[in-house]
Amino acid sequence: MTEQTAKTLRPKLAGTLILTRQSSRGQEVLMGKRSTRHVFMPEQYVFPGGRVDRADHYAPLAGMFEGDDLACMRRVMSERRARAAAAAAIRETAEEVGYLVGSTGKIASRHPNWAPFRRSNIQPDATPLRLIARAITPPGRVRRFDAWFFQADAEIAVADKIERETDELIDIRWVTRSEAETLPLPHVTRFVLGELDRRQSNPANGPRHIRELARRMQVDPL
Repeated sequence: MTEQTAKTLRPKLAGTLILTRQSSRGQEVLMGKRSTRHVFMPEQYVFPGGRVDRADHYAPLAGMFEGDDLACMRRVMSERRARAAAAAAIRETAEEVGYLVGSTGKIASRHPNWAPFRRSNIQPDATPLRLIARAITPPGRVRRFDAWFFQADAEIAVADKIERETDELIDIRWVTRSEAETLPLPHVTRFVLGELDRRQSNPANGPRHIRELARRMQVDPL
């Protein structure tokens, strides 16, 4: 790829899901290490996620989050693309760490993307997702993403728990916030953890956080 091509590369829409749970150690987040074969951020700990593919625009979601979270995304994209980003976050979470975010129910789609959900009689559901952050890879990188970060409570929203290593992520683990800070994290992951803290510091901060995010539409290095 030439330098000029890298500068003009259009960011790919992507979705990432931060799964959280409460334990005796406090709140934990699910993370995994990207394998050495990755050109983009190898051996860095991240949340499950990835770019939107064509099928995500037709995902068999049981529902979609609404209110301020959706309105924030609608400032810069159609509802269809917002839905696709949420679907990608759910699909990648199933593929990379084996957690199925959804509700009990059969799905009509026969697309292979949703095979784990069909086997478990789970319909993917974006209703419990909450918007945390947006980050766009700056020009000049060999990979560029327009990444949207969501959060969901694993104890409430995740129907099937099958933690495993995959080709995408290894050393999948639940970590506390203090433990996360000791891991090799990309700059964007540290930024998103800070945004998660801001939204969760007070239940009333949800709408306020989203309004601020809508004003900023945060652009930050990945």
